[in-house]
Amino acid sequence: MADAAGGSLFQIAGGTVTGTDHLAVGRPNQDAYAYRAEGGCLAAVVCDGCGSGARSEVGAALGARLVTEQVLGALRRGGDVESPATWEEVRRGTLAPLRAVADGMGGSLAEVVSTYFLFTVVGLAISGDAACVFSLGDGLIALGDELLRLGPFPRNEPPYLAYGLLDRPPGGEAPRFTVHRAFPASALRTALLGTDGALDLLESSSRQLPGGGGEVGPLSRFWEDDRYFRNPDAVRRRLALINRQLARPVWKEERMEREGGLLRDDTTLVIVRRARVTSA
Repeated sequence: MADAAGGSLFQIAGGTVTGTDHLAVGRPNQDAYAYRAEGGCLAAVVCDGCGSGARSEVGAALGARLVTEQVLGALRRGGDVESPATWEEVRRGTLAPLRAVADGMGGSLAEVVSTYFLFTVVGLAISGDAACVFSLGDGLIALGDELLRLGPFPRNEPPYLAYGLLDRPPGGEAPRFTVHRAFPASALRTALLGTDGALDLLESSSRQLPGGGGEVGPLSRFWEDDRYFRNPDAVRRRLALINRQLARPVWKEERMEREGGLLRDDTTLVIVRRARVTSA
């Protein structure tokens, strides 16, 4: 969805598509995203549910909304985007409702957490003229031409926020948010947040779209092309085009020729850019 935010200073768009690996086995998209602006503050988040969690799309969807609201709340209360205390407030504020839901579901807390609530977080926060990008887990951040690849982690096991619900989290300590870059909001021109599936998108930039129609192209097309901010479904449509799977008959050989999509993992993007001034 495309929105103006931060007093019309920024435009935001987002979209998500199911990866071919998930489609092949009938699994749903386990990614989610959320963003909101209020009171001069803006928060945007993408979340990726743990692939081994049978229903981790639940946690990703809840987590995207909860983290976004907790970030906004902390910033509205005067939280400093660079302060560890701000991010500890966000972490605890997100875990509290997750714990209430998990307790209400009954059974083993560890089993509920591993089935439903393991998800990574990649986000952007803006408060006045202070801004930062942050994460808890793997993914991708693009600040203009600067790319931040988050992960991979040993054994492909990123830290998950919901480990903080467990008495004995893996590694012995509850994971904390990491602020990767802090900068004046006035310096922000474009930002892209992606789940780890966005790495497939990045690496496919010079490949042809399934069925033809040109190259996938660089990530920059998402923030340079106005259509992604005019049409609330445009980002998803582009990702779906990149990931479509085609079958064509080869009549002479009496067979079907199949062409697969280019994004193996679920792929989710949120794009932010400074609003462009248009002449009357």
